[in-house]
Amino acid sequence: MADEPNPLGDYVRARRELVTPEQAGIPVQGLRRVPGLRREEVAMLAGISADYYLRLEQGRDRNPSVQVLESLARVLRLDDDATAHLLRLGAATPRRQRRRPRQETVPPGTAKLIATLPLPAYVEGRYLDVLAANDVATALSPRLVAGANRLRDAFLDPAERALYPDWENALVDLVAGFRQSVGTETDDPRFIELVGELSLASPRFSRLWARHDVQRCGGVPLRLDHPQLGGLRLNRERLGIGGTAAQKLVIFHPDPGTDSAEKLALLASATRPPAAPRETTADHRRPGADTRHGA
Repeated sequence: MADEPNPLGDYVRARRELVTPEQAGIPVQGLRRVPGLRREEVAMLAGISADYYLRLEQGRDRNPSVQVLESLARVLRLDDDATAHLLRLGAATPRRQRRRPRQETVPPGTAKLIATLPLPAYVEGRYLDVLAANDVATALSPRLVAGANRLRDAFLDPAERALYPDWENALVDLVAGFRQSVGTETDDPRFIELVGELSLASPRFSRLWARHDVQRCGGVPLRLDHPQLGGLRLNRERLGIGGTAAQKLVIFHPDPGTDSAEKLALLASATRPPAAPRETTADHRRPGADTRHGA
């Protein structure tokens, strides 16, 4: 039991450490040696015994009721996305056999669609892998190509960070969105490899990952600093593909009539292949000339 993953316990412990006594309405007296709330304080506020809460954190009890989880969500000040994540963790059953890597493929119709769009567009997989991208997206960021990973580029590629002036907040949102996308499927080799690599290579990722933030990635406005076009203000939309949450179609679009719209149109035009010359049939006859013999 001790060697098994304990995602539920890890999550409530991490979120407990982020809630201050003042936020929970607990008077502070003397020196506190733990960040956030104590275990017994969480148990008291949630209406459960301290021993039961301790068993939850330690993974010795893995089947809490929905009522208990919702009480913990209230005490830990979780929003709707984070509460849904907590409920999924509480309902998940431990898997003793590691899964094989799953191949993510883009539906052919979606691949054709993004190729025809005049806007930057790409398909993002469950683990934020770029599965397909059009030429406008690659012109916006050379890292937007099939085979790249948004999380790895964000933390390890200085050129990608330079593209986003507000990159620190973008990193927070990216990690929270990654955890939301993965959900309870943390036994996948692809997930284990990616998190392990980034935890070793980026202390910043390790700190953000330890927070256990969860956030649904939806449409948001973005500021970008493109090396050729300069400042851009774009909207980024993430749309589910095929009715599943595993893949997202990501599209960048500007507000109509703005300077950013003009710049993005210029970028799109630069990616279009030159038009083929049109074939014409020459007619050397003089206008109105009659070619009949003997006229």
